[in-house]
Amino acid sequence: MKLLFDQNISPKILKKLPNDFSECTQVRFVGLEDSSDLKIFEHAKRNGFAVVTFDSDFVDLNALYGTPPKVIYLNTGNLTTQNISELIPNNLLTIQHYLNSTTDDILELIKN
Repeated sequence: MKLLFDQNISPKILKKLPNDFSECTQVRFVGLEDSSDLKIFEHAKRNGFAVVTFDSDFVDLNALYGTPPKVIYLNTGNLTTQNISELIPNNLLTIQHYLNSTTDDILELIKN
């Protein structure tokens, strides 16, 4: 599972996720820190990542340009890195289903 965490999510997230997420990265580690949302979106598309973000601009980019990349929108307000590191694995099956789907464009996760 290749997830690209947006700059509004701490790079520390990578150390807190289980092994199922070993192919994930954060924008800082691919040279895109402080890049525009469009540049991040295009990088994800070229490199087979789904974008994980709090930023609704990626929802808009998806509406304009379609998929790929898939967008996992954390519609939760700002969460701590610890909270995100729990939310993502707790939704592992949902995320896997979404990433394998050919019809869904955006997955919106909320914190219960």
